[in-house]
Amino acid sequence: MKYSNLCSLVERESSPLPYLVTKCIALLQSCGSSQYKLRQIHAFSLRHGVPLNNPDMGKYLIFTVVSLSAPMSYAYNVFTALHNPNIFTWNTIIRGYAQSQSPNLAIHFYRQMILSRVQPDTHTYPFLLKAVSKSLNVREGEAIHSVTIRNGFHSLLFVQNSLLHVYAACGDTESAYKVFELMEDRDLVAWNTLINGFALNGRPNEALTLFREMGVEPDGFTVVSLLSACAELGALELGRRVHVYLLKLGLRENSHVTNSLLDLYAKCGAIREAQQVFGEMSERNAVSWTSLIVGLAVNGFGEEALELFKEMEGQGLVPSEITFVGVLYACSHCGMLDEGFGYFRRMKEEYGIMPRIEHYGCMVDLLSRAGLVKQAYEYIQNMPVQPNAVIWRTLLGACTIHGHLGLGEIARSHLLKLEPKHSGDYVLLSNLYASERRWSDVQVVRRSMLKDGVKKTPGYSLVELGNRVYEFTMGDRSHPQSQDVYALLEKISELLKLEGYVPHTANVLADIEEEEKEQALSYHSEKVAVAFMLLNTAPGTPIRVMKNLRVCADCHMAIKLISKIYDREIVIRDRSRFHHFRGGSCSCKDYW
Repeated sequence: MKYSNLCSLVERESSPLPYLVTKCIALLQSCGSSQYKLRQIHAFSLRHGVPLNNPDMGKYLIFTVVSLSAPMSYAYNVFTALHNPNIFTWNTIIRGYAQSQSPNLAIHFYRQMILSRVQPDTHTYPFLLKAVSKSLNVREGEAIHSVTIRNGFHSLLFVQNSLLHVYAACGDTESAYKVFELMEDRDLVAWNTLINGFALNGRPNEALTLFREMGVEPDGFTVVSLLSACAELGALELGRRVHVYLLKLGLRENSHVTNSLLDLYAKCGAIREAQQVFGEMSERNAVSWTSLIVGLAVNGFGEEALELFKEMEGQGLVPSEITFVGVLYACSHCGMLDEGFGYFRRMKEEYGIMPRIEHYGCMVDLLSRAGLVKQAYEYIQNMPVQPNAVIWRTLLGACTIHGHLGLGEIARSHLLKLEPKHSGDYVLLSNLYASERRWSDVQVVRRSMLKDGVKKTPGYSLVELGNRVYEFTMGDRSHPQSQDVYALLEKISELLKLEGYVPHTANVLADIEEEEKEQALSYHSEKVAVAFMLLNTAPGTPIRVMKNLRVCADCHMAIKLISKIYDREIVIRDRSRFHHFRGGSCSCKDYW
């Protein structure tokens, strides 16, 4: 029956209130398909004498508001007029706020419900725990976990899955795993939640191990989590096997999966494979275009990234804030100063995107990489937003590379206020003093690190070989092949000298003899990793290394020559970008 006809029928009836309420609820259930109709039905009920505090009418009004994702202020006004709402109504208002932009209000209403002596039921906790996971409040999650144990709901599968999600979303993977271990019945949701939690919280090895132990058939969500883990590790070969697997599962047309696959190849330095995935996609959304633009940028192909951006615009797609981060990043890493400022202006004027801190960070990085350290500092001072630690750290890094002690000390003073325990800042300042040969100041910085209990993050390099990921640190001799690796490093040093290589000892920022500096440079983790791969792979096989710190100038120069001597493509992924070495040159064109 049409809404207008039903209203006419009700208006013709001179019926008692319960009958009117029943008819209005029927209207809500059959005709309440939009916010406009919802308001009309509500107004109709009030006009015909249904009071604001009618519990049945209020219950269905709130349910309809939440189902339509209408403003929660409407649901709130209806709810506050009710006397003694039942558990269904409490659960609905909790659910509505859990799905809104104000998840903390769901927790507030849960507390009010307990104070009103209304006992939660099996439906309360999934909604409530969703709110906790969105607010990232792990302490609140632990408190609710305790309540579920006391009232016996903790053994229910959907409560356990919700608890798993809370701990994983809050980064507490240990607690998530404990919940998982205690589950008698682990469904696909449980496996996916934990695998994704490990993948997103810097524990990709555990994510992959858990996948191998899966007791149920995986789905598209599983594959997305696996691809994220492979991308985090730089495990390209494993990612390729996941690619084959997802084709067997029939997930070729799943946009979330194909976007994750594109992201994997880009993050593993296989940018041509990323382009191939992009080319084969039947449907490309803004995420697809943005992923490839960012991928090309970080792989050192800035010009191609900007060409792709122009093509995206030509397709009529609207770039997002993240797209412009990729575009500005491309300009920054390719030294395109004027182009970078041009795109920054277009972002504001043509697309109406208000710059966020990430965009300002790209502009500071653009000036810093170009050696315009003073201009970068002036830009920071004139920014309409408060600079964060990343921006000051970018300036400090530029001062270390390009030599500007005064501004470096200013940047460090700001960092001490924002993130006083960040080990990288101590190292950058120490390196800045060392580059100026101010060894006493170097000692002061290092002593303050010890006093403050700050430990330097050790540099390491990862390589993938035969279904395993190997980790190397500077001077690492723990591997069974260490003797052969270091013998090869000695041979490489001789071959490099024949090619005219002179160790860049300025990179060893320590007060030691030149010979000791040369030896220290020979054993940097990326060189050890490259030597290991030269020993264990066939001639002509590409070598891929993932490094957690910025590659130094000496290693950059040496690996360029190694790629020529051994006729290998060597891809190094450092903390901010990729370097594709081939035939004695690098994709970054020595600008990084």
